[in-house]
Amino acid sequence: MKYSILGTVLLGTALTFSGCKQSTTSNPADKPASQKADTPVEKVYTLADAVADPGREAAKKVDKFRNPAATLAFFEVEPGKHVAEVWPGYYTPILAKYYKENAGSYTAVLYPDNAGEYTDKRNKAFRDKYVGNADYGDMAFGAFGQGHGAMIEPGTADVVISRRNVHNWMGRGYADEAFEEFYAALKPGGILGIVEHRLPETMEQDPRGKTGYVQESYMKDLANRAGFEFVGSSEINANPKDTADHPFGVWTLPPRSRTPKEGTPEAAEFNAELYQNIGESDRATLKFRKPK
Repeated sequence: MKYSILGTVLLGTALTFSGCKQSTTSNPADKPASQKADTPVEKVYTLADAVADPGREAAKKVDKFRNPAATLAFFEVEPGKHVAEVWPGYYTPILAKYYKENAGSYTAVLYPDNAGEYTDKRNKAFRDKYVGNADYGDMAFGAFGQGHGAMIEPGTADVVISRRNVHNWMGRGYADEAFEEFYAALKPGGILGIVEHRLPETMEQDPRGKTGYVQESYMKDLANRAGFEFVGSSEINANPKDTADHPFGVWTLPPRSRTPKEGTPEAAEFNAELYQNIGESDRATLKFRKPK
């Protein structure tokens, strides 16, 4: 009788221990972290995503010459920043989409209103395309032009960008004013990003930029006089095929592809295919900083 009671107790203990062991191994909460289900990770919307957006289909054919994602990254375009683009266009759908999906903001700095029929038409076309367009979200507006004054509220931009415009300001005699306005618009430590058709240092610089090409040293001097520090340059948008000595300046090359008037001696000798094969211009990509 004593043996039977002891056997019963031992059997009960064994069953209890066995049940606990089975319960422990079957509880998902006790699995090592590496064995748990993966936690969903929120996808970050990148500049590359914005460049690949289907709404840019028509512009993608020139991306190989303009390298937008790499260029904007070089200019330190990042989530949470306020980016202002002077006389916008090509970068607009990229930046507007990027800041719709990320924290931060984009300001399109247009021509001043009522400055002329051409610029008013450009401003209207821009606003018609982007204002109220749900694909791009909200954007702010500024204005920049000779004698206009502050293009946005001073000291509010983290990044100011200009693409292929320096020769225009040189031609109209207000390049120094332009760089001073960019300096005023930026926060201390802010970045000025410039992309411009590049004239070799071995060639003579026209102070009016009539060919559309500008030396890097000339632009560095403009920025230095305005108070900027030179940060660095990139060869992202270089084109070694471009000799910068074309009959109609940079406008001989795509996308303008200007040609002589038919029936002229120049037209008989002009080789349009040659300039098409060069592609778009060789471009300087320069980064400056407003001191802190």
